[in-house]
Amino acid sequence: VPRIDRAADTVHAAPAPIIVFLTDFGTLDDAVAICKGVMLSIAPDARIVDLTHQVTPYSIAEGERFLSRAALYFPVGTIFVGVVDPGVGTQRRAIIAKSGRGQYFVVPDNGLLTVIEDRDGIEGAREITNPVWQLPGAVSSTFHGRDIFAPAAAHLARGDDWNSAGPKMARLVRLASKPAAIAADGIRGRVVALDGPFGNLITNVSGELFHVLGYRVGENVHIKIGSAEFTVPYVSTFGNVALGQPLLYIDSSGLVSVAINQGNFAKVHQITPPVELTISRR
Repeated sequence: VPRIDRAADTVHAAPAPIIVFLTDFGTLDDAVAICKGVMLSIAPDARIVDLTHQVTPYSIAEGERFLSRAALYFPVGTIFVGVVDPGVGTQRRAIIAKSGRGQYFVVPDNGLLTVIEDRDGIEGAREITNPVWQLPGAVSSTFHGRDIFAPAAAHLARGDDWNSAGPKMARLVRLASKPAAIAADGIRGRVVALDGPFGNLITNVSGELFHVLGYRVGENVHIKIGSAEFTVPYVSTFGNVALGQPLLYIDSSGLVSVAINQGNFAKVHQITPPVELTISRR
Protein backbone atom coordinates (compact mmCIF):
# COMPACT_ATOMS: atom_id res chain seq x y z
CA VAL A 1 0.00 0.00 0.00
CA PRO A 2 1.60 3.29 -1.01
CA ARG A 3 2.24 5.82 1.77
CA ILE A 4 0.31 9.03 1.36
CA ASP A 5 2.33 12.10 2.29
CA ARG A 6 -0.01 14.73 3.67
CA ALA A 7 2.71 17.33 4.35
CA ALA A 8 1.92 19.21 1.14
CA ASP A 9 -1.72 19.43 2.16
CA THR A 10 -0.98 21.09 5.51
CA VAL A 11 -2.55 24.52 5.81
CA HIS A 12 -0.56 27.00 7.87
CA ALA A 13 -2.64 29.68 9.49
CA ALA A 14 -1.38 33.23 9.06
CA PRO A 15 0.60 34.30 12.12
CA ALA A 16 -1.16 36.66 14.50
CA PRO A 17 -0.11 40.29 14.02
CA ILE A 18 2.57 41.64 16.35
CA ILE A 19 2.22 44.97 18.14
CA VAL A 20 5.34 46.15 19.97
CA PHE A 21 4.44 48.69 22.65
CA LEU A 22 6.77 51.34 24.10
CA THR A 23 5.91 54.23 26.45
CA ASP A 24 7.23 56.39 29.25
CA PHE A 25 4.08 55.64 31.29
CA GLY A 26 5.70 53.32 33.84
CA THR A 27 3.67 50.48 35.33
CA LEU A 28 2.46 51.94 38.62
CA ASP A 29 -1.00 52.67 37.29
CA ASP A 30 -3.46 51.37 34.71
CA ALA A 31 -2.41 53.40 31.64
CA VAL A 32 -0.53 50.59 29.87
CA ALA A 33 -3.27 48.03 30.56
CA ILE A 34 -5.96 50.43 29.30
CA CYS A 35 -4.10 50.91 26.02
CA LYS A 36 -3.73 47.14 25.63
CA GLY A 37 -7.43 46.71 26.33
CA VAL A 38 -8.24 49.13 23.52
CA MET A 39 -5.95 47.25 21.13
CA LEU A 40 -7.38 43.85 21.99
CA SER A 41 -10.98 45.07 21.74
CA ILE A 42 -10.33 46.01 18.11
CA ALA A 43 -7.81 43.29 17.18
CA PRO A 44 -8.34 40.37 19.60
CA ASP A 45 -5.84 38.13 17.80
CA ALA A 46 -2.95 40.58 18.15
CA ARG A 47 0.18 39.57 20.04
CA ILE A 48 1.31 42.54 22.14
CA VAL A 49 4.99 42.67 23.06
CA ASP A 50 6.10 45.16 25.71
CA LEU A 51 9.33 46.78 24.56
CA THR A 52 9.52 48.91 27.70
CA HIS A 53 7.35 51.33 29.61
CA GLN A 54 10.28 52.72 31.58
CA VAL A 55 11.56 55.25 29.05
CA THR A 56 12.84 58.25 31.01
CA PRO A 57 9.79 60.52 31.12
CA TYR A 58 9.64 62.91 28.15
CA SER A 59 12.92 61.57 26.66
CA ILE A 60 12.19 61.36 22.94
CA ALA A 61 15.84 60.54 22.26
CA GLU A 62 15.73 57.51 24.55
CA GLY A 63 12.48 56.29 23.03
CA GLU A 64 14.02 56.74 19.58
CA ARG A 65 17.02 54.63 20.60
CA PHE A 66 14.89 51.77 21.94
CA LEU A 67 12.56 51.74 18.93
CA SER A 68 15.35 51.77 16.35
CA ARG A 69 17.32 49.03 18.09
CA ALA A 70 14.34 46.72 18.66
CA ALA A 71 13.07 47.12 15.10
CA LEU A 72 16.12 45.29 13.80
CA TYR A 73 14.93 42.06 15.42
CA PHE A 74 11.24 41.99 14.47
CA PRO A 75 9.75 40.74 11.20
CA VAL A 76 8.26 42.62 8.30
CA GLY A 77 4.75 43.80 9.13
CA THR A 78 5.40 44.36 12.83
CA ILE A 79 3.50 47.34 14.25
CA PHE A 80 5.40 49.52 16.71
CA VAL A 81 3.50 51.86 19.02
CA GLY A 82 5.74 54.47 20.62
CA VAL A 83 4.12 56.86 23.06
CA VAL A 84 6.74 59.25 24.38
CA ASP A 85 4.72 62.38 23.90
CA PRO A 86 5.58 65.52 25.86
CA GLY A 87 3.61 67.52 23.25
CA VAL A 88 0.36 65.60 23.74
CA GLY A 89 -2.68 67.79 23.08
CA THR A 90 -0.72 70.43 21.14
CA GLN A 91 -0.43 70.92 17.38
CA ARG A 92 2.04 68.02 17.04
CA ARG A 93 0.67 65.36 14.71
CA ALA A 94 -0.20 61.72 15.43
CA ILE A 95 1.07 59.58 12.57
CA ILE A 96 1.46 56.15 11.03
CA ALA A 97 4.70 55.65 9.09
CA LYS A 98 5.84 52.65 7.08
CA SER A 99 9.58 52.03 7.00
CA GLY A 100 11.63 50.69 4.12
CA ARG A 101 11.84 47.42 6.08
CA GLY A 102 8.06 47.06 5.83
CA GLN A 103 7.36 47.79 9.49
CA TYR A 104 4.75 50.25 10.77
CA PHE A 105 5.23 52.92 13.44
CA VAL A 106 2.31 54.56 15.23
CA VAL A 107 3.83 57.52 17.04
CA PRO A 108 3.64 61.24 17.70
CA ASP A 109 5.52 63.17 15.02
CA ASN A 110 8.20 64.47 17.37
CA GLY A 111 11.45 62.89 16.20
CA LEU A 112 10.94 59.33 17.44
CA LEU A 113 11.62 58.00 13.93
CA THR A 114 14.81 59.95 13.16
CA VAL A 115 17.12 56.91 13.28
CA ILE A 116 14.55 54.68 11.55
CA GLU A 117 14.32 57.19 8.70
CA ASP A 118 18.10 57.46 8.36
CA ARG A 119 18.75 53.72 8.54
CA ASP A 120 15.69 52.08 6.94
CA GLY A 121 14.02 54.89 5.04
CA ILE A 122 10.36 55.93 5.26
CA GLU A 123 8.17 54.51 2.49
CA GLY A 124 5.22 56.67 3.45
CA ALA A 125 3.49 58.41 6.33
CA ARG A 126 -0.04 59.54 7.13
CA GLU A 127 -1.49 61.74 9.82
CA ILE A 128 -4.16 59.98 11.89
CA THR A 129 -7.19 62.24 11.41
CA ASN A 130 -9.93 59.77 10.46
CA PRO A 131 -12.23 59.34 13.50
CA VAL A 132 -12.79 55.70 12.51
CA TRP A 133 -9.14 55.05 13.40
CA GLN A 134 -9.57 56.62 16.86
CA LEU A 135 -11.44 55.56 19.98
CA PRO A 136 -15.14 56.48 19.63
CA GLY A 137 -16.14 59.60 21.50
CA ALA A 138 -14.26 62.77 22.36
CA VAL A 139 -10.49 62.56 22.20
CA SER A 140 -8.78 63.44 25.48
CA SER A 141 -6.18 66.20 25.34
CA THR A 142 -3.82 64.22 27.60
CA PHE A 143 -4.24 60.49 26.81
CA HIS A 144 -3.66 60.00 23.09
CA GLY A 145 -2.07 56.63 23.88
CA ARG A 146 -5.57 55.37 24.63
CA ASP A 147 -7.60 57.50 22.22
CA ILE A 148 -5.43 57.62 19.06
CA PHE A 149 -2.28 55.48 19.07
CA ALA A 150 -3.69 52.25 20.53
CA PRO A 151 -6.78 52.12 18.28
CA ALA A 152 -4.77 53.07 15.17
CA ALA A 153 -2.29 50.26 15.85
CA ALA A 154 -5.15 47.82 16.35
CA HIS A 155 -6.78 48.83 13.06
CA LEU A 156 -3.46 48.10 11.36
CA ALA A 157 -3.26 44.73 13.11
CA ARG A 158 -6.81 43.94 12.02
CA GLY A 159 -5.79 44.49 8.42
CA ASP A 160 -7.49 47.82 7.72
CA ASP A 161 -6.03 49.92 4.91
CA TRP A 162 -3.71 52.41 6.57
CA ASN A 163 -4.11 54.82 3.65
CA SER A 164 -7.56 55.60 5.06
CA ALA A 165 -6.13 56.82 8.38
CA GLY A 166 -5.60 60.34 7.08
CA PRO A 167 -3.69 62.57 4.67
CA LYS A 168 -0.18 61.90 3.37
CA MET A 169 2.73 63.67 5.04
CA ALA A 170 5.65 64.99 3.03
CA ARG A 171 8.19 65.00 5.85
CA LEU A 172 8.60 64.03 9.49
CA VAL A 173 9.94 65.96 12.45
CA ARG A 174 13.57 65.06 13.17
CA LEU A 175 15.69 65.25 16.30
CA ALA A 176 18.74 67.44 15.99
CA SER A 177 21.83 65.37 16.74
CA LYS A 178 25.55 65.86 16.37
CA PRO A 179 27.31 62.66 15.29
CA ALA A 180 30.61 61.56 16.76
CA ALA A 181 33.58 62.58 14.63
CA ILE A 182 37.36 62.49 14.42
CA ALA A 183 39.02 65.66 15.74
CA ALA A 184 42.59 66.81 16.27
CA ASP A 185 42.74 65.29 19.77
CA GLY A 186 40.88 62.05 18.97
CA ILE A 187 37.15 61.34 18.75
CA ARG A 188 34.58 63.84 19.94
CA GLY A 189 31.25 62.26 20.86
CA ARG A 190 28.75 61.96 23.68
CA VAL A 191 27.59 59.64 26.40
CA VAL A 192 23.96 59.34 25.35
CA ALA A 193 22.43 56.81 27.75
CA LEU A 194 22.95 54.24 30.49
CA ASP A 195 22.61 50.49 30.01
CA GLY A 196 19.55 49.67 32.10
CA PRO A 197 20.24 49.35 35.85
CA PHE A 198 23.93 48.54 35.41
CA GLY A 199 25.25 52.08 34.98
CA ASN A 200 27.32 51.28 31.88
CA LEU A 201 27.82 54.34 29.70
CA ILE A 202 26.45 54.05 26.16
CA THR A 203 28.04 56.45 23.68
CA ASN A 204 27.30 57.55 20.13
CA VAL A 205 30.77 56.41 19.01
CA SER A 206 30.61 53.39 16.72
CA GLY A 207 33.14 50.60 16.99
CA GLU A 208 34.18 51.32 13.41
CA LEU A 209 35.01 54.94 14.23
CA PHE A 210 36.86 53.93 17.40
CA HIS A 211 39.01 51.48 15.47
CA VAL A 212 40.19 54.32 13.24
CA LEU A 213 42.31 55.41 16.22
CA GLY A 214 44.21 52.11 15.99
CA TYR A 215 43.71 50.78 19.52
CA ARG A 216 44.28 47.08 20.04
CA VAL A 217 42.52 44.92 22.61
CA GLY A 218 44.44 45.08 25.88
CA GLU A 219 45.71 48.62 25.44
CA ASN A 220 44.78 51.50 27.75
CA VAL A 221 42.60 54.30 26.41
CA HIS A 222 42.51 57.82 27.79
CA ILE A 223 39.01 59.33 27.80
CA LYS A 224 37.41 62.53 29.04
CA ILE A 225 33.78 62.51 30.15
CA GLY A 226 32.57 66.00 30.90
CA SER A 227 35.39 67.44 32.97
CA ALA A 228 36.54 64.09 34.42
CA GLU A 229 39.40 62.11 32.89
CA PHE A 230 39.99 58.35 33.00
CA THR A 231 42.40 55.78 31.66
CA VAL A 232 40.67 52.45 31.05
CA PRO A 233 41.67 49.23 29.26
CA TYR A 234 40.05 48.37 25.94
CA VAL A 235 38.86 44.77 26.30
CA SER A 236 36.31 42.42 24.77
CA THR A 237 34.10 41.78 27.80
CA PHE A 238 33.61 42.43 31.50
CA GLY A 239 35.45 39.35 32.73
CA ASN A 240 38.67 40.53 31.08
CA VAL A 241 39.26 42.87 34.02
CA ALA A 242 39.16 42.24 37.77
CA LEU A 243 35.99 42.81 39.78
CA GLY A 244 35.44 46.49 40.45
CA GLN A 245 37.76 47.62 37.65
CA PRO A 246 36.74 49.85 34.73
CA LEU A 247 36.77 48.86 31.08
CA LEU A 248 36.02 50.17 27.61
CA TYR A 249 34.36 47.74 25.20
CA ILE A 250 32.20 47.56 22.08
CA ASP A 251 28.65 46.68 23.13
CA SER A 252 26.11 44.42 21.44
CA SER A 253 24.88 47.32 19.30
CA GLY A 254 28.38 48.05 18.03
CA LEU A 255 28.89 51.18 20.15
CA VAL A 256 31.73 52.14 22.46
CA SER A 257 30.69 51.69 26.09
CA VAL A 258 32.40 52.25 29.42
CA ALA A 259 31.66 50.18 32.51
CA ILE A 260 32.89 48.73 35.78
CA ASN A 261 32.98 44.95 36.04
CA GLN A 262 30.05 44.16 38.37
CA GLY A 263 29.84 47.81 39.34
CA ASN A 264 27.99 50.96 38.32
CA PHE A 265 30.26 53.39 36.47
CA ALA A 266 27.63 56.14 36.24
CA LYS A 267 26.84 56.00 39.96
CA VAL A 268 30.45 55.78 41.11
CA HIS A 269 31.49 58.76 38.99
CA GLN A 270 28.18 60.67 39.17
CA ILE A 271 27.63 60.79 35.41
CA THR A 272 24.21 61.66 34.03
CA PRO A 273 23.75 61.56 30.24
CA PRO A 274 23.89 63.38 27.95
CA VAL A 275 27.49 64.49 28.50
CA GLU A 276 30.39 65.25 26.18
CA LEU A 277 33.01 62.57 25.54
CA THR A 278 36.53 62.69 24.10
CA ILE A 279 38.51 59.54 23.29
CA SER A 280 42.18 60.46 22.95
CA ARG A 281 44.35 59.35 20.07
CA ARG A 282 46.47 56.25 20.59
